[in-house]
Amino acid sequence: MKGSDRDDTPVLITGAAPSYADESRARKRKYTIMMLMRVPCLLLAVAFINIWWLCLLFLVLSIPLPWVAVLIANDRPPRKQEEINRYNAEKAARRALAREVSEHDEPPKPATPPKSIEG
Repeated sequence: MKGSDRDDTPVLITGAAPSYADESRARKRKYTIMMLMRVPCLLLAVAFINIWWLCLLFLVLSIPLPWVAVLIANDRPPRKQEEINRYNAEKAARRALAREVSEHDEPPKPATPPKSIEG
């Protein structure tokens, strides 16, 4: 088998989802980021206490953030809708057969007579 004829794309042998630890880590990261966004909103509300409408805007923005953060953190990630490369025995057999047929179809090389060494 030639190196260039080989299909090097990885084959998925299981339909398993990411591990629970990986999902949990990603959800915790999202929650932390959302809650850290609340801190600047509250600090800006305090900084603009003299401009009531700006202070109110920052407070209104910061109020739903914990609720949204919890919803996002508790939500499972969506399933990927990508085509998965699974091993297909029938397809692999057809590919191997086609390779064998193409190797046999090559014209034979003309035989050259052996050269004699004169000494």
